[in-house]
Amino acid sequence: MQELVINILLAVVVIMAAALLIFAGSREDGMTKKQRVMMIRILISAGILLALQFVSAEIFNTADRYLFPSAGRWIRFACYLMDYLIIGYDILRKAAKGIKNRQVFDESFLMAVATIGAMALAIYENGEYLEAIAVMLFYQIGEWFQGYAVGKSRRNISNLMDIRPDYANVERNGKLEQVDPDEVAIGSVIVVQPGEKVPIDGRVVEGASSLNTSALTGESLPREAKAGDEVISGCISMTGVLKIQTTKEFGESTVSKILDLVENASSRKSKSEDFISKFAKTYTPAVCYSALALALLPPVARMLFMGLPADWGAWVYRALTFLVISCPCALVISIPLSFFAGIGGASKEGVLVKGSNYLEILSQTRYVVFDKTGTMTKGVFEVNGIHHSTIGNEKLLEYAALAESASSHPISKSLQRAYGKEIDRSRVAAIQEISGNGVTAKVDGIEVAAGNDKLMKHLNIPYQDCHQTGTIIHMALGGKYAGHIVISDIIKPHAKAAIAELKKAGVQRTVMLTGDAKKVADQVAASLGIDEVYSELLPAGKVEKVEGLLQAKPGKAKLAFVGDGINDAPVLSRADIGIAMGAMGSDAAIEAADIVLMDDDPIKIAKAIKISRKCLRIVYQNISMALVVKFACLALGAVGIANMYLAIFADVGVMILAVLNAIRCLFVKNLSNPFQDNKQTVKFLWKNKLLRGNI
Repeated sequence: MQELVINILLAVVVIMAAALLIFAGSREDGMTKKQRVMMIRILISAGILLALQFVSAEIFNTADRYLFPSAGRWIRFACYLMDYLIIGYDILRKAAKGIKNRQVFDESFLMAVATIGAMALAIYENGEYLEAIAVMLFYQIGEWFQGYAVGKSRRNISNLMDIRPDYANVERNGKLEQVDPDEVAIGSVIVVQPGEKVPIDGRVVEGASSLNTSALTGESLPREAKAGDEVISGCISMTGVLKIQTTKEFGESTVSKILDLVENASSRKSKSEDFISKFAKTYTPAVCYSALALALLPPVARMLFMGLPADWGAWVYRALTFLVISCPCALVISIPLSFFAGIGGASKEGVLVKGSNYLEILSQTRYVVFDKTGTMTKGVFEVNGIHHSTIGNEKLLEYAALAESASSHPISKSLQRAYGKEIDRSRVAAIQEISGNGVTAKVDGIEVAAGNDKLMKHLNIPYQDCHQTGTIIHMALGGKYAGHIVISDIIKPHAKAAIAELKKAGVQRTVMLTGDAKKVADQVAASLGIDEVYSELLPAGKVEKVEGLLQAKPGKAKLAFVGDGINDAPVLSRADIGIAMGAMGSDAAIEAADIVLMDDDPIKIAKAIKISRKCLRIVYQNISMALVVKFACLALGAVGIANMYLAIFADVGVMILAVLNAIRCLFVKNLSNPFQDNKQTVKFLWKNKLLRGNI
């Protein structure tokens, strides 16, 4: 019966191998050359083994009659040995290399000893070689699928991160020349045509285009770029030609840093990976010595103490089966692959994780602390309201922009941006800046004063208080109050949703730390739904607060800090896990952080936590599945219930299942999807009256 099952499996292998060579081998993203060669070996070996199963014993008996006694036996052995070497020569070579380098105990050694031992037993007993070759064949099939899965995940990640520019267009003598991005100096003007990648960070000086940023941020909607806008490398120009003045060297550009982060992420191992590495180093020698004991001790005990035949063949067979079962492939391969796929899945969503250890810490995050400016707000002052204007809002803004035209202060720049027209400096005269108060000037011959309430008091002009929070620019024309302009930092579009998603994800406490005034900080925190807020803090004060929160939190809960500025770097380093804004964040913050959000969208924090927890769930599933099946089959093998075929399942089958499970980390559901898990599905259906009346 077993031989019939094996023959059917061999026929399936031959058909599948041929199909894979024809279809997958012809695709550009299909098999590598090494995988194609391995599949050819599998096809040839399975074909020979299947053919040998149908060769009549009479053929070998004829060899005995016409050549010499036992000739048929040795010809039969030579045929099977040739097949064994076709499918297993690389495993034997790896095992020999390991012995030579004094790194004996690995899966190649276990497989070599087990299959050579099974071949030796078959020679001794003039039995079947099928088991030994089938074990090696199915092991190689498992290794091929594992290699193909890992390669596929790497290609997926490479495609997601396919943002490395091959060249930059520089205009010289009226012609475009393609040069290496490394050769482009800061301040150079480069040209990006439709369909090309932006090679270096810079500012658009001419042209307009829609930019595809999906490779960087995971955002499917294009972003518009026009003259004056900052653009980051790695985006693809879709509709127009852009002339960009570079603001960074290629090595310091966003695309270069992203690639560096992703390429080096695997060097930082998680506790789970370290555990598996240490486990394998102890486990493999232990099972080798256990197999040796299983082969020697029971037969000796039977002879010396029980007066029974030693039955060496049966116990050596059990020991060899024990060795095949014991290979720790599922653990050693699937755990790092799970983290690698998790990092790749996060990269797809615009979240760069610098190592699998940070993915593990992120999964335990229960406290999230935010900086305000540039993190939860845009960090750019904008005109947010005009009140009590006696001359009309547009006219009041025009006088304010002209009066502030000589200043480089961010408040002045925001007024000029809001005005949106070219400043005619010939209309302005007698500009006088009063430090800490504002400016006075003559605009079209009219005395204009623009500043805070101190300026109004200084000029003895009655003014109106503003109910809004922000920087208030009071305006006076010809000595009379004309209204005020509210300038404030704008809250990011998804900031409020980000806090709500974090609470859904199980974050117990959200905190905001800022150097802003208490009134502004309290208003922002209240509008976002943040639990606690601490304002008017210097960088050292932020570190102090985080230190206090770290001491107050429960033991296993982790604290994440989210920031973007140079002043946030010390706090990012001190927190259990630091998360930086990657698009507009400072280099110091990105360097100090463990995780980088490429599009500065705080809603991605909840998505990153979700990805990390999914990844850790899969890691624990694989560890549990592999250990339970391994130890159960080892026990069955030791008592003689499990044979080589069960050993194949325990080793190769579990490995394939674990690898396929690990690949799930690459795929991340959308946070807005109400069907995230069973509990949420029931809540959604109940809320929408889809379950009521059916229960």
